[in-house]
Formats: sequence, structure tokens, C-alpha cells
Amino acid sequence: MTDNKGYENIDPVTLGVIAGSFNSIAKEMALVLYRMAYSSIIRESEDLGAGLFDIDGNEICESDSTPMHIGSLPGYIDGVRHFLGDNMNDGDIILHNNPYYGASHTPDLAIIIPIFYEGKLVAFAANTGHVLDAGGMSPGLMVDVVDVYAEGKHYNAIKLYNKGEKNEEIWRHIFENVRTPKENKGDVEAMIASAKLGKKRYLELIERYSLQTVLAAQKRWMDYSEEMIRKEIAKIPDGVYKAPTGWLDDDGRNYGQRLRIETSVIVNGSDLTVDLSGSSGQVETAYNVPFSGSTLPATYTIVRSILLDEASSEVFIPQNSGIFKPIKVEAPLGSIWNPKAPAACTARINQVQRLADQINLALSEVLPDKTTAGNAAHVHFNSYAGIKEESGDYWVYIEVNEGSYGGRYGKDGLDSVDNLVANTRNNPIEELEMRLPMRCNRYELREEGASAGKWRGGIGIVRTWEFITDSLFTGEGDRHTDPPRGVFGGKNGLTGSMTLNPDTDGEQNLHAKLTNYKIRKGDLLEIRTPCAGGYGNPFERDPQAVLEDILDDFITKEKAKEDYRVVIRDDLTIDEEATKQLRQGLEVLKS
Repeated sequence: MTDNKGYENIDPVTLGVIAGSFNSIAKEMALVLYRMAYSSIIRESEDLGAGLFDIDGNEICESDSTPMHIGSLPGYIDGVRHFLGDNMNDGDIILHNNPYYGASHTPDLAIIIPIFYEGKLVAFAANTGHVLDAGGMSPGLMVDVVDVYAEGKHYNAIKLYNKGEKNEEIWRHIFENVRTPKENKGDVEAMIASAKLGKKRYLELIERYSLQTVLAAQKRWMDYSEEMIRKEIAKIPDGVYKAPTGWLDDDGRNYGQRLRIETSVIVNGSDLTVDLSGSSGQVETAYNVPFSGSTLPATYTIVRSILLDEASSEVFIPQNSGIFKPIKVEAPLGSIWNPKAPAACTARINQVQRLADQINLALSEVLPDKTTAGNAAHVHFNSYAGIKEESGDYWVYIEVNEGSYGGRYGKDGLDSVDNLVANTRNNPIEELEMRLPMRCNRYELREEGASAGKWRGGIGIVRTWEFITDSLFTGEGDRHTDPPRGVFGGKNGLTGSMTLNPDTDGEQNLHAKLTNYKIRKGDLLEIRTPCAGGYGNPFERDPQAVLEDILDDFITKEKAKEDYRVVIRDDLTIDEEATKQLRQGLEVLKS
């Protein structure tokens, strides 16, 4: 990227100021994108990423957005360089989304602007966002498709602007071949505005501090992150740490045929390798995971989250390509984690959630105070679509359902939150009901209660939709058969489920994965997301914490006695003597 001339001469204050500017630029880029976007998946859920990158595609800075977006952008830039080589000019604005050339998956479009200074390429400003429809065989999401071409149109480093001149024919072609042209066009225009802002701010830094100083600062900033992550990896004893075998429900076509996940974490000095050998081979549907755009970012995110948790770190450690360098992934070509083209691979979000959870479980053996019990690791990613009666146009809604986190050392798991590597926001029900022919009749924590542990697992959600018109539904879900793991004596969590017309004569349990399933006017759809596992022996839980869970309706008095050996009186006070005797009796039985 640059030589070290001037590298050592950057004083800490200047480095800190420039680094702070990097952080602010990325956040400002994301703010512009989601404020200007048309679709709810970007505007409300913030399913996006934005940042600056050096000429080799190394990440300089990133927005506080979705790790699967921002972490994949180095791969997007590699893909652009593959197709364009050095054929990039000042004023170019490039669109890219091919999952076999760096993209996270087909509907995640990227806008990439090369930044030139005095006629020389010096950096890239880039972002990604999930559009409502990519022009594939199904509106919104899809699972059961024949190949990657059926997922939607691929834009292989297409220049929307060439040397500043807009390519009107390309624009017309792109937006006339999707079901949601207005929303997609608005989203892409927002992405362009975001990337233009990143370019402007980066050039302002150069004008203020000089090109050499900025280049040296970004190199030092990445080296700092690498140094810090290596220090944490080196604290782990060398060895191979293996997670319990995980299982995905199916591939969305061959129901009942579960898919194996094998995960080992290998530590050697300050290097860490995640080995996915032994996992299932690639499947016939879109339930595969693009290696560069999804498998790698998920791995980087969870390793950094465990080893350099911002909540416990004493100093700020930036997320950039320095974090990625000590971390490697071994995934055999032709496996579910590294499919061969032209295998479909758009339905990959739940697998990467599970990958992150498997790495977490593998490291729980050696890092018990930094890891959690098994997480929900599942978002029940759904799309709903239909035709507007008044205009004949499509409406499409993409939904990200929350999950829950496993109990952790010293703290209970989090209830009803987004999962591990998603980091999206919730859509306001009121906003959705104003725009869509759907009504939310129920939205709350699952009533079955939390999984027991010294620190209990988090609770998933239950949501029920009522449909005002006939609709098409695609479910990109999982975890209906393999519950989140309890650790160190904690209880396993609860699996998810999906039910059509619950508590009626027409009740029907649905598979987690469906493509273009027809839902009729008046139908109800109930979605339950998994509850996470517990951490530690439940009989060691503070009785006061058990009482608080009863007062919050998270568990019943009967469950308190059964799972925790805590006796609660009818007046909702703790019977301390009965609790002591019950727990002491258990210890006698054990001995």
C-alpha cells in the first residue's frame, strides 16, 4: 500500500485525529445511506455497511452496521479488480454483486467509487445494501432454486457512471428488470450519495494532512488492530478446540435430511485457524455460503467479538483489515461453506449465524469467561410479497426476526435481540402496517420461559401476522430440530417453529424453509424464534434472580422448584429454609 517513509514520524496525536476522522467518515456514510434509502430493509433494519478501503482492498474503517455487509467489502473490491483491472477512472461509480467474485450474496448490491488524487488511485469509498428484489425467480428471498443465475441479475463491476458520465441505458435496464424498481433505484441512489460523501471526506483529509501522512496513518491504524488481536490470540494455549457437531435442519428441498456442521479452532502462537472440514458438502438449493463474502466475514466478526469485546476492552480497538490478518478459514471447495459455481448461495444468513455460534462453543472450553452458552444463532429471515390491487405493482417486505443470546459468565443471556453477525434494527410495527397488507396480532417474548442455568439463557420471540390479501411467503429459517447448547451444566435452549393458522382446525406446522408458499387472505402465520442455552449449574443460581424471573413471568413457581431447587411461597417470597434443604438434599444425593 505504501512504504514506511514517514510511518514512524506520525506523532500519536495526529494519528489519533486522523483515525477519529476515519471512524466518523464511516458512520456518516452509513447515516446518509439509511436516511436516504427507500426500502425498509435498509431504511429501518439498517441492513447495510459502509467504509473506506485502500487500493489493495484492505478495510481502513467501517460503519457500526451489519458485519456481513462491511466485512465482505474487501471481497467486492477484489471482484471489481478482477473484472476491471486498472480500467478505473476518476468519476467512475461501479455496481457489483457477484457472490463468486466477493459479494456476500446476490441481493447485497455494492457501490464502489475509486478515489483519485492528482491523477493517482489512492483509495476506495464503498458500501453495500440489501435490496428488496434482485430480479430472481422469487420476489424477495428464495431457497429452492436451481443455480446462482436463478437468484437474480449479476452486475460484474458495471460502471453506472464512466468518468462522471451517467450510463442511462444501463440504469434503465437494471431497474426495469426487478419487481421493485422504485425502491431499488432509490436505494442505489442513496448508496451513491453515501460513497460520494466518503470520497469527499477522504480527499479533505489528504488536503489537510498530505497524502503521505494519511496513507501512513491508515497503515499504522491497521497494524495496531493486528497487534492487539494477535496479543489476545497468543494468550490462548496452543491446541485444537472442537465444538459439538451442529446440525442444520435441511436444504429447503430435501426435508428431513439434516446437514452436518463440524468446527475446530486451531491456535498456533498468534495465529488462529477455523477448520470446517467434515461439514456437509454443497447442496442443490441456495442453502450454500459464499466463502469470500460470507464465511470469512462471519468468522472475523465472532473471533473479534470474543477476544476484543468493546464492553470489556480498556482501550478502543478499531475494526479494520488488521483484525483479519491473523485469522484463517479452512473450508474444502465444494462444501456448504465454499461452494463451486454455479451453485446457488443466496440463502446463507442462518448458516453464518450457526458458524459464529459453533466457533463460540469451540472456544468455551478454553475461554469460559469470554464466551456464551449456545445462542439462538438464527434470524428466521422471511419475505412477504404480493400484487397491489390499485396499481398492479409488486409489494415486497423482508423481515429479520430477533433471537436470543446464551447465558454468559456473570450475566444472563439477552432476550429478543438481533443475532451474532446480523446487527440489524427492528422494524416498527406501526410503520409496517401503514405500508403493507399485513397486521401484527401478537409480538412478545415466548411464554415457555428461559433455559435454566446459573445464568439463564435469553428468550426468543413469538410473532403472529394476519394477512389482508393473498400473499407469497418465503421462509429462510432453520433451528427447528437442533436446540442451542447449554454449557457447564446449563440446560439446552428451545428450538424455533413456524405455524400456519395456530389454534384453529386448520393448524399446520411449516418447515423452516419455504419458497413462494401461497398464503390466503385471512390466514395467520406464527413464528417462534429459538431460546438460547443456559450457562452453569442452575442449582447455583441466586434465589433472588429466580424470584425476579417469576415476577417478570419468565418462569413459573413450579419451574423454579424443578429447575433451580428454589421454593417460592404463594405470596411471592423466597422460602429460604426450604430452598436450602432442597439444595442440600441434592448435594447429599450427588455425594
